[in-house]
Amino acid sequence: MADTPNFGRYTEIPFDQMSPQQQEGYHSLMEARGGRLPGPTKIYVENPTLAKVIGPFGAHFRKGYSLSLREREIVVCIITSHWHSAYPTSSHEKSAKAAGLPNEKIDAILSGLPTSFDDQREQVVYEIAMCLTSARWVSKGLFDRAVDALGHVGITDVITLMGHYTSVSMTLAFYDVPANATSMER
Repeated sequence: MADTPNFGRYTEIPFDQMSPQQQEGYHSLMEARGGRLPGPTKIYVENPTLAKVIGPFGAHFRKGYSLSLREREIVVCIITSHWHSAYPTSSHEKSAKAAGLPNEKIDAILSGLPTSFDDQREQVVYEIAMCLTSARWVSKGLFDRAVDALGHVGITDVITLMGHYTSVSMTLAFYDVPANATSMER
């Protein structure tokens, strides 16, 4: 294995130098990620037991779940910027723009400033993520609006998406992965 880190402070393991268990974890992540190994998955491969679980869990948030792409990016931008994690914040700022969120809304979210959305679901998603990220009490009014707008499936998707991206953000922050990081071609 190379001694020089190539993804922030992390040194990626070439496939042929992985243990058989890590190779299994790698294949599991590649399958769950559609043949890609982006962001923290480069690091998660180090832990093959985790890799086999987190890949499918993360895949849940990319297709066939209850939130729109815009709603997803509202949540992810709140979480990644909250944890001051450069790599995923930069990546998801671009994703939020591609999803059609207005620049001024994205700027407010990334800066921790208040903003609002005309779409009721987007507003509730924003409020849930801001409330929980700020370690605030969920009021009965917010709870009721969330149940009406998203239902319990949508609420749990918001909350577990927040948890997933907290893990992503903390991993990439710990390894000090910069916004413009490049890494080993796979």
